[in-house]
Amino acid sequence: MNQLEQLKAFTTVVADTGNFLQLAQFTPRDATTNPSLILKAVQSPDYAPLLQETVARLKGRPLDEIVDAVLVRFGLEILKVVPGRVSTEVDARLSFDSKASVARARRLMGMYEAQGIGRDRVLIKVASTWEGIQAARELERDGIHCNLTLLFSFCQAVACGEAGVQLISPFVGRIYDWYKKSAGAAWDEQAHAGANDPGVKSVASIFNYYKKFGIATEVMGASFRNIGQIQALAGCDLLTISPELLAQLQAAEAPLTRALDAEAALQSEHVHLHLDEAAFRFALNQDAMATEKLAEGIRLFAADAVKLDHMIESL
Repeated sequence: MNQLEQLKAFTTVVADTGNFLQLAQFTPRDATTNPSLILKAVQSPDYAPLLQETVARLKGRPLDEIVDAVLVRFGLEILKVVPGRVSTEVDARLSFDSKASVARARRLMGMYEAQGIGRDRVLIKVASTWEGIQAARELERDGIHCNLTLLFSFCQAVACGEAGVQLISPFVGRIYDWYKKSAGAAWDEQAHAGANDPGVKSVASIFNYYKKFGIATEVMGASFRNIGQIQALAGCDLLTISPELLAQLQAAEAPLTRALDAEAALQSEHVHLHLDEAAFRFALNQDAMATEKLAEGIRLFAADAVKLDHMIESL
């Protein structure tokens, strides 16, 4: 078996793309999207008619409603290919507004339900700010399941677990990027590979904490830079992987072994934590990497949301 097939024995494989025409060759169970991936997709000639048709159908409606309809349209196409769930993201510009995030999430889910898609097949992506986590807490109570994204720190994971969210997406590659850039010329790539990669270590720690204390929230490693990071997280609940790295795994034949194990996690040295808002904000503030990458991630997704707005307005 190739490494993609081997990985599927340990971990649920998710495709990280808005390009639904690529999906079938990798047979992932789920798929995730974000504003940047959708923006990239709609710029392709393959998807231009889909964008134009959706915009034309909703001409005269508020811009944010048209944008959500485009996101859901991509989600509907993805769900024709994958047997599981699609993740669709709330506008990143609402990352610090719980009430608005809840309203937008409900509208997205309503659009899916109007097309006959049940809530079990959709995850609403929300940034892992304090406000986003509280929005997810409310949505989960209403049976709308959430994927908490832009997650870089242990405190974010603890708060998500306490909020009872369905799934979190810790960003392996962006954590790695920060530490590599911070180290500069002193960075030793070999010494920070595999299980020693700072992004891998972050996800492994969260996975072990959740499993030790019976926290049901699913852990889905995301944002990979190389297949070594993926191999080092074999056994994680889910991994969301770009088509480029899925293809590399498909081409690799070397044996792949389980790296994370729920039984072994029971022996980890974690202690159970509770974080109220003040404790959460202070812990996040003390983590320079997480503070910087969370802010940067929101800015980047917000910028791409603005570009998508402009593209739609120009049609």
